[in-house]
Amino acid sequence: MLNIRKLVFATNNPHKIEEVKQILGNSIEVISVSEIGFTDDIPEDYETLEENASQKAWYIFNRFGLPCIADDTGLEVEALNGEPGVRSARYAGNGRTAADNITKLLEKLKREANRKARFRTVVSLVDKGQEFRFEGIVNGTIVDELMGSSGFGYDPIFIPEGYKQTFAQMPLDLKNSISHRGRAIEKLRKFLFEEKV
Repeated sequence: MLNIRKLVFATNNPHKIEEVKQILGNSIEVISVSEIGFTDDIPEDYETLEENASQKAWYIFNRFGLPCIADDTGLEVEALNGEPGVRSARYAGNGRTAADNITKLLEKLKREANRKARFRTVVSLVDKGQEFRFEGIVNGTIVDELMGSSGFGYDPIFIPEGYKQTFAQMPLDLKNSISHRGRAIEKLRKFLFEEKV
């Protein structure tokens, strides 16, 4: 049985950590890798979200022996055959910014009528030599121009199904309740609390 009180999130992205802390609440302490003294890059060498999430979680667990979660997220655009997908964070090239990635995506979609897309997140939990995976998906559409200043990544151009705002226009608690990462972490939360019963 897993009885986790402290969880390392294999990221230094403050936005991701804030999202996860809000969903998991106070019963589990979520810390970043920098808080355990890890400042190197975490390898991410694979071609699928599942493999990358798994690799990152196992990497930190094997180094520190602490319960660890890692995620990998992709924006999958229907008209682009699932691009940028697993390369979402590096779509415009290594070292490029989120704004560069958005510019490239909107340029490729310029003449496309089909704006359907989905965000997909895979979260891997590794503890006591075991791995568990949780997936979250949210469908939506890509808009032509940036809307909103909250969030990160592709949030300013993605409107989730059933809403008129982009993720970047939403309060964090609303975004968490419907987002891909929020849905995956909610599955993790239920799993952890059921295991403790």
